[in-house]
Amino acid sequence: MTGTTQVRHHDAAVEETVRAAIIDELGAETFTRTDVRLSPLLPGEVLVDVKAAGLCHSDWNFVTQNWGNPFPALLGHELAGIVEAVGDGVTEVAPGDHVVACGVTSCGECENCIDGGRVWCLRTERSRRSPDAAPRLSTAEGEPLWTMMNLGAFAQKTIVHELNLVAIDPAVPFDRACVLGCAVATGAGAVIRTAQVRPGQNVVVIGAGGVGLNAIQAAALVGARRIIAVDVQDDKLALATRFGATHVVNGAEVDAVSAVRELTGGLGVDHAFEMTGLEKPLQDGYDMLRRNGTVYIVGMQALGSTFSLPSAEFFRGTSVRAVTMGSANFKIDIPFYAELYLQGRFNLDDLVGRRLTLDQIDEGYAEMLGGGGVARSVVTFEERS
Repeated sequence: MTGTTQVRHHDAAVEETVRAAIIDELGAETFTRTDVRLSPLLPGEVLVDVKAAGLCHSDWNFVTQNWGNPFPALLGHELAGIVEAVGDGVTEVAPGDHVVACGVTSCGECENCIDGGRVWCLRTERSRRSPDAAPRLSTAEGEPLWTMMNLGAFAQKTIVHELNLVAIDPAVPFDRACVLGCAVATGAGAVIRTAQVRPGQNVVVIGAGGVGLNAIQAAALVGARRIIAVDVQDDKLALATRFGATHVVNGAEVDAVSAVRELTGGLGVDHAFEMTGLEKPLQDGYDMLRRNGTVYIVGMQALGSTFSLPSAEFFRGTSVRAVTMGSANFKIDIPFYAELYLQGRFNLDDLVGRRLTLDQIDEGYAEMLGGGGVARSVVTFEERS
């Protein structure tokens, strides 16, 4: 952060339009590349010149399942860029700052925030515009755009409240910085903040994608004894070993539960992290637990999915815990992970497997949904005059 300089969005920007990729309706199979309109900044808001945006499976869940959000929608919640201008009252970032956005909104003042549970903030409305205000972004025809997590990263520029932004060291490249906001904050946070994994404990991570790899390297960072990666693709399992997995299991070739129990001497693991959002891997994760172990629901489960737990299981002392954005206190966590990266202690370089233009976003999502071996694909934006 460079200071508390406040610069208001000048009148000439009222009619400014930028290029974006939007989803027109629920169930759409492709993005529409189009111009979107930026409105003037209101107090607390920041205009961000987006430099990189990560592709996350969670965005696509809002296209394929009816979570109640309106359309058209501007997706994208892994965002890194440069602050171009700020509205009245902005004190945490300034023009020229390199920033990362995070979908965790926390006022920092309510009871939950003060107690450390920022993901459970009681005043998240502070980051949103009032219903009677003009939308932050709209189509060229003036139709309001719903933005994913109030961010909307798949555009050349976007408007974000300062509560959702944190400044980081500009030495971190944008294409790696953007994944700090979700893949890293969620995966590493699940291990460090939610589970508070201790040295010597055994961990299994089911799903070695972008979030899973960060859980793996966080477990290595804190000194877990066995870090077992489970996936159905050998290339992802190979990548998992580069992030610190001590053992790998291909669930398409062997029974994953039996394999994990064998690797732990029949006891099971202390912590099982389910990253896929699928019901069977979640059940498998529970079945891999030792007495008093916990399975963590990190992947976004489909609407209507269930998890059953026979009452006889209560005597094992095991538990199931849902994880929201890695329990992140992102104003602290993201600069911390950025510093670890610059120290060579946190791997972001191998996390970003592919860089795309905005016009290639359909291709990137098709590869992800088809089970491609890339951990994270990132849309990068060229310099603009």
